[in-house]
Amino acid sequence: MDAVLTAMVEEKIGPGDRNKLLIQTSKEALRFDYAIALRSPAVALYLALKALNVKPGNAVIISALSPLYYLQVLQDLQLTPLLCDVTHDFPCISREIIENTIAKKDPDLVVCAVVLHHTLGFIPDSEGIAALGFPVIEDISKNCISEKTKGVFCILGLEERDMLTSGGGALLFTMNKKDSSSLRSYAGIAGEYVLPDINSALAIVQFKEFQRNMERRRDIAEIYLQASLRTRHKRFISLNDNDYCNYAFSLVLEAGLKDVIAYARKKDIEIENAFGNTIAGASTAENCPVSNSLVLRTVHFPMYPRLRSGDVERISRLIMTLP
Repeated sequence: MDAVLTAMVEEKIGPGDRNKLLIQTSKEALRFDYAIALRSPAVALYLALKALNVKPGNAVIISALSPLYYLQVLQDLQLTPLLCDVTHDFPCISREIIENTIAKKDPDLVVCAVVLHHTLGFIPDSEGIAALGFPVIEDISKNCISEKTKGVFCILGLEERDMLTSGGGALLFTMNKKDSSSLRSYAGIAGEYVLPDINSALAIVQFKEFQRNMERRRDIAEIYLQASLRTRHKRFISLNDNDYCNYAFSLVLEAGLKDVIAYARKKDIEIENAFGNTIAGASTAENCPVSNSLVLRTVHFPMYPRLRSGDVERISRLIMTLP
């Protein structure tokens, strides 16, 4: 709050020095080569795809559990979404799933890119997917701690529900010099696309408090985990448990969402559909039965660094007694 108020008092709320400081701060944390800070993840995805010189009519591989805005960006670029399903145990797409999807596609459809979303903060097999030979754009908005990114471009969303937030916005970056030249062509992009200083100020604080917040997330997740061991509902399994960032604590329910959400409300606790704002959540994911099933059965529990200890205890009791 102090950082944002300082920006307002100085009357420097548009794109300026704090935007540049955010890029430098995030560069030190994420060790990338070059980045631009933009007003939304949608703008970041649009520019990343443009930088790959995609052609109208080409196909882009995405998960059915990707954010809904992906479809709008692809539509604006006249690209065809090629939706991939997931498994019941892991919410990210895999190399095998992509290969199976490609094998079934229209033979005239040319795949030009993969947009790899780190769904719920889980880390997909980026290396295996990149080995397929398609340019990869990695969306690490729900997980900014992975050092295994293989994308030509990476998107770190800074929206309200992302791992780090500036109230809105995104970083678009490249990890190495080889891929940065095309991104540098956007250095002079109009200010209306660039993240304002008032948002940048908030994001800088988020980066500086990141380690402390991660420790708090781990503590909360451990309490929830112990509670979940006493339920019949299942958790997703990470490819490597040590890699999970504790973005969220989710359970795949044996029954539907409505009864569980209603039960939580009686306890004055708000839980929500984990995939409500996804492509499958909008009922547009044909031929993706697992994703569609997970939309109807997966819930998030409140988990953020400033959650009070008493509330953590109440939520853990709720988890233990879920119907």
